[in-house]
Amino acid sequence: MPSVYKKKNTRLQKRIGKVVGASGVLLGLIILIYFFFPLASYQLFLTPALASGSVESPVPKNTQRQSPVSSLLTQGVASLTRDYTDARNWFPQAPDIEQPKVTRYQLSIPKLKIQNAQVTTDSYDLAQNLVQYYGNEAPPENGTAVIYGHSSLPQLFNPTNYKTIFATLHKLELGDEILTHVNGKTYRYKVFSMNITDSEDPNIFTQSYDNSYLTLVTCTPPGTIWKRLIIRASLEREV
Repeated sequence: MPSVYKKKNTRLQKRIGKVVGASGVLLGLIILIYFFFPLASYQLFLTPALASGSVESPVPKNTQRQSPVSSLLTQGVASLTRDYTDARNWFPQAPDIEQPKVTRYQLSIPKLKIQNAQVTTDSYDLAQNLVQYYGNEAPPENGTAVIYGHSSLPQLFNPTNYKTIFATLHKLELGDEILTHVNGKTYRYKVFSMNITDSEDPNIFTQSYDNSYLTLVTCTPPGTIWKRLIIRASLEREV
């Protein structure tokens, strides 16, 4: 009997060893993918935009001091502790401001087949709409409306799904058209600036009051929360 027990015990130990070994391999693959996916995504989706000259600065000076590994670790912890469907969690340091009088309007980007996407100024739920998180005035008033929207892998892009609506935002180029629809009127904006910045960069909220401006903000590279893609556009005319 003792020998039989020992044999059964040995088999159990082997099974446990296989499970532990397989779990270790799986964990290693997850870590590998976690660290290298943002870099791969950057090369696959953003390199063409950078090559076209549309994006002004792929690695801003104020982020060069932080290594990619430490930056990824920081963002990894943030992804586990923050609810990114709440626009306030994208940039907790943003100062409180007076809300615009316009609570809702629509935004269209013809090149990306985004039509009449809802923008709200009195809610922070990015799963239900785009969110104007900062800016005292809504279009077409002078000032800068900072509008947040989710991105994802471009393959998942759905212009009616607010969790993927900005997944192809990196495909915009300088001079492209963005439309806002406010109180029954349509206004045409033209993209004049595109850049990639650190997620904590306060320049995201830069305000100018000589015209009406839009600042579109989403995560980048696509499928990650590593950096922020910033699209700026200025009012051209009422359509």
